[in-house]
Amino acid sequence: MNREGWQGWDEYAPFYDWENARTLGRRDVAFWTQLASSVHGRVLELGCGTGRITVPLAAANVPIVGIDRSASMLARLALRATRRFLRRPRVTRRMQAVRGDIRALPFRSASFDAVIAPYGVLQSLLGDRDLQATLDEASQVLRRGGLLGLDLVPDVPRWKEYANRVQLRGPAAGGAYLTLVESVRQDRRRRLTTFQQEFRLRRGRKETIHPFTLTFRTVSIHTMTNRLERSGFTVRAVAGDYSGRPWRDEADVWIVLAEKV
Repeated sequence: MNREGWQGWDEYAPFYDWENARTLGRRDVAFWTQLASSVHGRVLELGCGTGRITVPLAAANVPIVGIDRSASMLARLALRATRRFLRRPRVTRRMQAVRGDIRALPFRSASFDAVIAPYGVLQSLLGDRDLQATLDEASQVLRRGGLLGLDLVPDVPRWKEYANRVQLRGPAAGGAYLTLVESVRQDRRRRLTTFQQEFRLRRGRKETIHPFTLTFRTVSIHTMTNRLERSGFTVRAVAGDYSGRPWRDEADVWIVLAEKV
C-alpha cells in the first residue's frame, strides 16, 4: 500500500510534545521567532502541528497563520494557546489556525509576507509532485519579495534499521509513564525512512499501547534548490545550524532561505 506523508500524525498528536521535549527541545524556536519577527508582516507556517512554533511567534507579536491537516494536532495547538494567552485575548486574535492541506493552500494570492516550514515538514511530502505542488502554493500566497524559510533533517537516511528498540521512557502528564518502542525501515531507492512507533502509556497497573507509522523523505539541497527555482524563488542563504553556521553535508540541519522573485 502506498503511504501518504500525512498518515500517522493524528495518532502521534498525544505524544508529539512529550517526545520533542526530549529530543529537539527548543533549539529552533528562537531562530524562527527572530526570522519571522524580521519580516514585519503576515507569516504562514506550514504544518503547524501542536503550535510548538506558532504560539511563541504569536507571543512575539508576529501575525501568524498556521495550517495543518491533523485535527488532533490543531486541538492541542488551541489548548496550548488558551493556556498561554488566557489573559491576553489580543494575542489570540493575532493568531489563526486552519485545517488544510499544504499542497492546496486555502489563501488568497500574495496574502503573506513570509512562509515558514520548520522541523523538516516538507520531508513528509513523499514524492516530487507533492513537493513541487507545495512550493508552487507557497509562491502563490507570497507577495513578490516575500521570504520562504524551511529546514531539512539530513540524517534521516543515515539511521540504521532496527526493530522494537526502546528509544525513550519517562514520566508524563497526570502521573502516567511513557515508553517509546521504535522500529526503522529504509527504502534507499525511494529515499524514504519509515518509523514504526509504539507508545506504551502506563497509569498504575493499566497499560495501553498506541501504535502508528510515520514516513519521511530525504531531499538534498540540490533537489530543493532546483524545485524552489521552478516555483519562482531565488535561494538567498543556506545554513548548517540555527546559529547561522555555514552549510555542510554532515550538518545536523539544513536551513534554506529563499525569496519570491
